[in-house]
Amino acid sequence: MTSTIVFDFDGTVIVGNGPVLAYAREMARFAPEGFLARAEAEIAAFEAGQAAPYRDGYDVVGTLAADAGVAEGDRQAAYLASRELLASAQPADPAPGLAELLERIPEETRVILATNAPAAGVESALAGWGIRDHFDELIYDTGKPAGLGPIIDRALLDGKVLSVGDIVINDLDPATERGADTALVGATAETSTASVTMRATTLAELTDQIVAWAHAAEFPTAPTL
Repeated sequence: MTSTIVFDFDGTVIVGNGPVLAYAREMARFAPEGFLARAEAEIAAFEAGQAAPYRDGYDVVGTLAADAGVAEGDRQAAYLASRELLASAQPADPAPGLAELLERIPEETRVILATNAPAAGVESALAGWGIRDHFDELIYDTGKPAGLGPIIDRALLDGKVLSVGDIVINDLDPATERGADTALVGATAETSTASVTMRATTLAELTDQIVAWAHAAEFPTAPTL
């Protein structure tokens, strides 16, 4: 049997608002004058918990653009252009503790990246951070939350599953519904009332728990770390 850890990408593996700000800058090419300043202010307010309950920073930019009359095709073009900049958008970095966590996960454990984002820029960012080889599979355009279900189902056929992400409805609920374990990271970890297996603001804080989970799943009769 082989256990599986499924990582989300934006807000989980990659952190910082660089990618979202790059999206806003690209969107400004299609939007009325003053859009970028409004978007940056609303992103800052959202991050401070003072804006409307958007899903994330990308939703902030997309919603403002739609309200400003930017056509759907132009919004998609801006998004794809911004994703190509992932490896260079600053401050966009791998999550603190991610490299150490991946190094410590047993080789027997399958590690999957499942994201709603397109492929553009993701693999180059992982390679640039020196962590691409730790992922056994990269799955794009997942269509979460519904699209995560089949991925979890497939992995459960081989063993235990842990889904790691920052948005409960997208990254964790499909796993919970199927009896898999979950790890909530990010700013909402402290305030969310969702029932999860483990939670912390950063992956660095979860490293020991995730590694212990992996060892227990792979070697159930051996002492956990």
